[in-house]
Amino acid sequence: MAQKPSIPKGTRDFLPADVARRSYVINTIKTQFERYGFLPIETPSMEKSASLLGKYGEEGDRLMFHVLNSGEKVKKADVAALAENKLGLFTQSISEKALRYDLTVPFARFVVQHQNELNFPFKRYQVQSVWRADRPQRGRFQEFTQCDADVVGAVSPILEAECIQLFDAVFHSLDLKDATIRINHRCILSGIATYLGAPDRITDFTVALDKLDKIGAAGVFDELKQKGFGEDALAKLTPLIALSGPIEKQLDTLESLLSDQPLAVEGIAHLRHVLRFVSPLNASNLAFDLTLARGLNYYTGIIYEVAPPQKVALGSIGAGGRYDDLTALFGLKDMHGLGISFGLDRLCMVLEELDLYPKTLQQAVDVVVLHFGDEFMQELMPHIIGWRAKGVRVFTYPTTHKLKKQMQFANQSNAPWALFYGEEEQKKKVISLKNMVDGATEKISIDTIDASLFIR
Repeated sequence: MAQKPSIPKGTRDFLPADVARRSYVINTIKTQFERYGFLPIETPSMEKSASLLGKYGEEGDRLMFHVLNSGEKVKKADVAALAENKLGLFTQSISEKALRYDLTVPFARFVVQHQNELNFPFKRYQVQSVWRADRPQRGRFQEFTQCDADVVGAVSPILEAECIQLFDAVFHSLDLKDATIRINHRCILSGIATYLGAPDRITDFTVALDKLDKIGAAGVFDELKQKGFGEDALAKLTPLIALSGPIEKQLDTLESLLSDQPLAVEGIAHLRHVLRFVSPLNASNLAFDLTLARGLNYYTGIIYEVAPPQKVALGSIGAGGRYDDLTALFGLKDMHGLGISFGLDRLCMVLEELDLYPKTLQQAVDVVVLHFGDEFMQELMPHIIGWRAKGVRVFTYPTTHKLKKQMQFANQSNAPWALFYGEEEQKKKVISLKNMVDGATEKISIDTIDASLFIR
């Protein structure tokens, strides 16, 4: 019995129209990355498990895809650990590699491994797939593509302001209006944790706070109670997460409430410094969000997250932040980093829902040459080769099917032109060119036809 074709949940096939749209978005993002001086790199899909584990927190480790050992290494499986229900030890004994969870930790490994070949400060961009064993749902996949831009080897509010400008530049190029760039600072969050009397539980606090938009204030408070936060702490937190209004007004209020928290005051001052470099930008889509925490443990300074327009019910389409000394995990200390990431898959969903893709993306070819016999195609071939050399996308129908079928194909290809060259055209030394939009046909001398005819 033939096997029913299927793919794993959380993964997708992409048809030609999908690939065209994704390529359009990727090329737009790459163009902006390069304007800001970022250089392209690529890293393997698999990393050593030891390079990834422990970098993303408990939830990240749980969602990682592990790659089973093969061949002789399978014999080294720790069966005793399995019998004793020590699943972690057993997993390590049968798997030494894992699919990358994001692009940032592999980049930190890359920087350390190639430090003598790089010119610091080093700006890199990377567009590749990542994998997470998450529950598939709308906008959340197990295989998806990230478009990252990072700079390592320098700490500067200018670079942090450029990340905001880069987000804005990409969305402007895609004609995506009303996306909100939200910012916060981990020092402010650390100061609040101290203010709540739990300086050593910053991770518990930020992980819960980061879920505010999903589970609401009541859900966050319930989770914090389960983590041991008392009523007094929650009462102090209530006015903080209710902040609203212009960025400077919110920062003023925070500074007043947290004046005795040095870390929070430091974070507020740092954000103000960054914003001075953003002011020339039309930053009406920039907002301060105290609830923005970012779940990944490695962020240490400014953090970013981009929310799509409110009319689109979808999670964040971009994120990032400062991560000091991440390379120390691989033996290189004092190499500070900063990066942002665009979620390609969600960004494409937003553009499709808002109908923002250029209509020209629907045209995979410029002209379909209809087939009336090999002798006619042979006469046309030198011209076809010349048109292609000048950038015209030509599809030559390969066989002499009925004209109706060939025209149906041309129409379904969304080609703007269909070219006829048969016995009648051969006698008159012309080609017949049909406009597939308005149906008009014109006859053009075959000796004077130029590639510009198909691109107008």
